[in-house]
Amino acid sequence: MNNILIVFSLSLIACLGTGFGGVIAVLCRPTPRIFGFLMGLTAGVMISLSFIDLVNEAWRHSGYFIATLGFGIGALFMFLIDVSMPHLLRGELEGPHVDGKLFKTGVLIAIGVSIHNLPEGMAIGAGYMHTPQFGVFVTLAIAMHNIPEGIATALPLCKSGVCRWKAFRVALFSGFVEPVGAIVATLLLQPFQALVPAALAFAGGVMTFIVLDELIPSAREHGHQHSTALGIIVGAVCIFLLSGAYG
Repeated sequence: MNNILIVFSLSLIACLGTGFGGVIAVLCRPTPRIFGFLMGLTAGVMISLSFIDLVNEAWRHSGYFIATLGFGIGALFMFLIDVSMPHLLRGELEGPHVDGKLFKTGVLIAIGVSIHNLPEGMAIGAGYMHTPQFGVFVTLAIAMHNIPEGIATALPLCKSGVCRWKAFRVALFSGFVEPVGAIVATLLLQPFQALVPAALAFAGGVMTFIVLDELIPSAREHGHQHSTALGIIVGAVCIFLLSGAYG
């Protein structure tokens, strides 16, 4: 029970990143260039976290076969989710638009972020069951990447004419699926510790698919190529520093 409470608290911290991103969107209204940088940042965080930490830990503790199998299943899992619903981050950020279109974009992004946050919560639960220190590290990385997702949710809603408070609430509540995934992972992995490395690799596959299929295409579509590339590099550097700080 103590593990569940701790994991729930960590996932709650991570999911509040979407709320913080919502605050930035409604108060600052980021330009397309800044939006491209922030989406690149979250892509750099997630891709680095996936390979340097999640898959690497799975490989180190269970070998290449389990790590490869878990990674492949995680990527396939997200592919099946993605093909069953519209692409998430496709709203236009500049130029003339119909209010209804922007409103629909914001709602679709909120739904997509909620779905993506479920396996991200599982990554926190799996990370904590691996070691508490690793769980804290994964929490910080996911919280960092949730901020641009909150911006991507609230910004189209604001531009469609929805009041700022409502746009912020949508961004905030879209992150609250994350604790559900974290608790589910903890309950499943507590009696089956041997499955933890496979769960880490699974989370790595999930995040890699999200980066390649959603974040980078969206960043390049709505931002600027150099800003996106710089954001990816900065995100990777942040993970390098966090990895070094947490050993």
